[in-house]
Amino acid sequence: MQVTPYYISLIDWSNPDDPIRKMAIPSLSELDLQGSYDTSGEAESAKLQGLQHKYSETALILATNRCATYCRHCFRKRLVGKRKTKEIIADFKDAVCYIEHHPEINNVLISGGDPFMLPNEVIKTFLSALSKICNLTFIRFGSRAPVTFPSRLQDNELLDILEEYSSPERRLYVATQFNHPKEITKQSIQAVDNLIKSGIIINNQTVLLKGVNDNSETLAELQNKLVCKGVNPYYVFQCRPVKRIKKQFQVPLCDGLIIEKTRERCNGLSKRFRYIMSHKTGKIEIIGIIDTEICFKYHQARNRRDIGKLFKRKIDAKATWLEDLI
Repeated sequence: MQVTPYYISLIDWSNPDDPIRKMAIPSLSELDLQGSYDTSGEAESAKLQGLQHKYSETALILATNRCATYCRHCFRKRLVGKRKTKEIIADFKDAVCYIEHHPEINNVLISGGDPFMLPNEVIKTFLSALSKICNLTFIRFGSRAPVTFPSRLQDNELLDILEEYSSPERRLYVATQFNHPKEITKQSIQAVDNLIKSGIIINNQTVLLKGVNDNSETLAELQNKLVCKGVNPYYVFQCRPVKRIKKQFQVPLCDGLIIEKTRERCNGLSKRFRYIMSHKTGKIEIIGIIDTEICFKYHQARNRRDIGKLFKRKIDAKATWLEDLI
C-alpha cells in the first residue's frame, strides 16, 4: 500500500463507497485469487528484460516498478511495488539497440510503474537516447502522476526536460488515467496545464471499475470535463481479470455496454474514446450488442492479419472477459 498525502486527502471518509477510497485503500476483496497475474500475455511479448514487443510498431519499456500511489486495480499487481523483480529494464542500452535493429518500431511507450517517479536525470537519459533513433516518430509516457501526485509536475527541471524533447518534428505524449470526476481538481488541472505548456499531448485511458465509474452519468461527466481541461479521451478499458482485482472491480461485459449511454451524454470530442479489452491476442474493441450476441473488433493485434477483424459471441450476462464467452 502506498498513497500520496494529496490523493488520500480527496477521500470522503464518511462515505464507505467513496471512489477514491476504493481505488487507493486495500480491501478484503483483494484476498480473492480468481484470475491471473498476466491477463494480456506480457510474458510472451518480452524480448529482453524490461522490453516488450507485442505490436509491430510499438515497443514497451518497463522503466520502474514504483508509483506514487499503488492503485488497487493495477493490472501489473504482480510486479508493482515489489522489492525485487526481473521484469524491469536492466540495461537501457540493450533496449535502444533492439529498437534500432527493428525499423518497424515507430513509437515507444515508457511505462512501469510510473516513469515520472524516476529521477530527472534518468528521464533525460532515456529521452536523449531514444531521440537519436531515426525510426521513432513519437515517444509516450504512461503516468498517473497528474492524477495522484500532481506536484511532481510542478518540477520546472522535469518540465524543461520534457519541453526540450517534445517538438513539432517528434512529439512527446503522456497517457494518463483519470477514472472519476473527483480526480479532476485544481491541482491535477494545473499539472495537466504544465504538461500542455511544455508541448506534451495528453491522452486519457479510463478503466471501467465496479463501484467507481460503472454508470453512464459518471463516465460522461468525466469525459466531458477532461476535454474541457485539454485531455483527450482515448480508451475506456474493460478491467482485466487479475488476481485480487477480478472480484472487486470487474464489470460484466453486458453491463459495460453503458458505454453507448455514456456517449449519448458526451459532445463530439468527448465521445471519441473506444471501449477496449486489452486481451493477450490484442486490443479488442467492444462494439455493442445485436440481438443475442456481442460484437467485437480487433483495434490492434499480436497477429497483424487480425487487425480490423470483426467477430461476435453469444451473450452471457455474467461474462467479464473474452474467454467467458462461447
